[in-house]
Amino acid sequence: MVKTVGIVSLSRGTIGEDFVKHEVELGTKRLEEMGLKVKFMPNALKGIEYLEVHPEKRAEDLIAAYKDPEIDMILCAIGGDDTYRLLPYLFKNDELKNAVNDKIFLGFSDTTINHFMLHKVGVKSFYGQSFLADICEMDKDILPYTKKYFTELITTGKIKEITPSDVWYESRTNFDLDQMGTALPKHEDNGFELLQGESSFAGEILGGCIDSIYDIFNGERYADMPVLCSKYELFPSKEDWKGKILLLESSEEQPAPEKYRAALQYLKDYGVFDVISGVLVGKPMDRKYEVEYKQVLKEVIANESLPIVCNINIGHALPRCIIPFGVEAVVDTSDRKMVKFTWQ
Repeated sequence: MVKTVGIVSLSRGTIGEDFVKHEVELGTKRLEEMGLKVKFMPNALKGIEYLEVHPEKRAEDLIAAYKDPEIDMILCAIGGDDTYRLLPYLFKNDELKNAVNDKIFLGFSDTTINHFMLHKVGVKSFYGQSFLADICEMDKDILPYTKKYFTELITTGKIKEITPSDVWYESRTNFDLDQMGTALPKHEDNGFELLQGESSFAGEILGGCIDSIYDIFNGERYADMPVLCSKYELFPSKEDWKGKILLLESSEEQPAPEKYRAALQYLKDYGVFDVISGVLVGKPMDRKYEVEYKQVLKEVIANESLPIVCNINIGHALPRCIIPFGVEAVVDTSDRKMVKFTWQ
């Protein structure tokens, strides 16, 4: 049972800015109403400019959150695009390895890189939601499907299974104060979709935002990112991927099919698709490029026997479930359309 949540800004320092103050206050109140004590780590609210200049302070907050005996759960404020800059401060002298424990860690988007960091030191983590994007949702409450999984995580410390959402929501484009209490347009959803391969497969799930994975290999956004990721051996080895299920979801930047193809090609060249047991694909934000992404997946993977399940409610499309990394999962879309998890 989670009693205290520590909030960290490991990527962008958005929650420290005045333009989201009303959202931060709303999210904090909601967590408190759930019976949780909220701790913002010392640098989490220092804003975008400060945290951009001081990646070492972001790293300090993560280490401090793991070392704080009161904190049961580490919740990422939001994503961003440069959390890779924490690598030297977390790995140069085994700082992260010496601090980690079995606390819950939850985040998504650029936090994909932090999940790979935790995987590298043998720590399980949870992918799929963040403080600003989910707890601070400006509707009258957290979206029901999203809230169901967050509540399960804070009350049990686990996610037993995921099933499809009955609806999906269009993304919010206006976050001004006058939008408080306004509902998002929603549409009927059609469940998980088996794109190819067997309807049942198993393995530990690992992966995340395909844009972040692309940046691990490609220095187009940050020239030093592939260099640092290689130096600290961030991306799991081909042997490590053996038998795993790869999770992929696309960001709010809604990458063009050409970039999506390039990202998949990096994974193919690395040998990931030769050794994994299947692929889970998150619903694209606002369903943009949904058809194109499916076609690109089949063309690049070029192996009809490798299972691919699409339309998972994870990542940047709303609503969001939570998927545990580092635990055995059984995917079965043949009947009840669910993913079950086995906890050791």
